[in-house]
Amino acid sequence: MWIEREDFEEVPPKGYKRLTPGAKVRLKGGYIIECTGCAKDAQGGVTEVHATVFPDTKSGTPGSSSIKTSGVITWVGVADGVQAEVRMYDRLFLDAQPDAGGKDFIESLNPNSLKVVTAIVEPSLANAAPDQKFQFERIGYFVADRVDHVTGSKPVFNLAVGLKDSWGK
Repeated sequence: MWIEREDFEEVPPKGYKRLTPGAKVRLKGGYIIECTGCAKDAQGGVTEVHATVFPDTKSGTPGSSSIKTSGVITWVGVADGVQAEVRMYDRLFLDAQPDAGGKDFIESLNPNSLKVVTAIVEPSLANAAPDQKFQFERIGYFVADRVDHVTGSKPVFNLAVGLKDSWGK
């Protein structure tokens, strides 16, 4: 399964309530898992998170609350997930008043105002109609691109409104 990169920290900051070694979390709509470790690449970046699943803890079943967890994380099945282009927009200008005091507003342009990332999304999103809107949990509200989103073959989503992540802020 795929999880958000931000949902795992090998050495978590104070107040972190997601997946860490030894911590138990609920997979949204699924089971409780406990992180048992991780694998890393040659540069030390985490490439896999290893976990044990507690089979009697599926959401909505009598055993679902038998184990206390530190949080809930979202996930997408590897076999089901669909690759999508996701365009993350930030402020266009670095300054609140980019042309104040005779400044050239071009110098205040934010070079990181657009980040294009590849994401793995739920398979149903591949069939979204252009201009259809969605909430990507804990990230923001997105819209299927009117021009570049091709239903069934090339999902492209644009950030419309970001959500503020509440932990550690």
